[in-house]
Amino acid sequence: MDKIQLQSEIQYKAVRSSGAGGQNVNKVSSKVVLSFDLKNTKGLNEEQKQLVTTQLQTRLTADGILNLSCDEDRSQLRNKELVTKRFFELVKKALIVPKERKPTKVPKGVIRKRIKDKKSASEVKKNRRKPDF
Repeated sequence: MDKIQLQSEIQYKAVRSSGAGGQNVNKVSSKVVLSFDLKNTKGLNEEQKQLVTTQLQTRLTADGILNLSCDEDRSQLRNKELVTKRFFELVKKALIVPKERKPTKVPKGVIRKRIKDKKSASEVKKNRRKPDF
């Protein structure tokens, strides 16, 4: 992952946001929308692109563009910093390869205990029957 290359490929757009700001909210575009074209990036190799695409499949558009937005702060600059930080954390987390699960066997002691319990339950039920003369 080439962080500098990814940083240069990010596109920002400022839009009006809802929330705190009073009358100022109608005049100032403080919400920042980050767009990143995952298919055409040069900051990730093909294997990494595939991994990120599968991990972030629900967040991507049909064209393979990742959109993130931030309107937590009244400052456009602070929102830009927050959304960029969030983007890099998201990509970093998506690049982690999950461990392959090794199927485990049922321990022999557990099997023996189950059979022993079944036999004892069977004996209890046998003892409840009327005696056969």
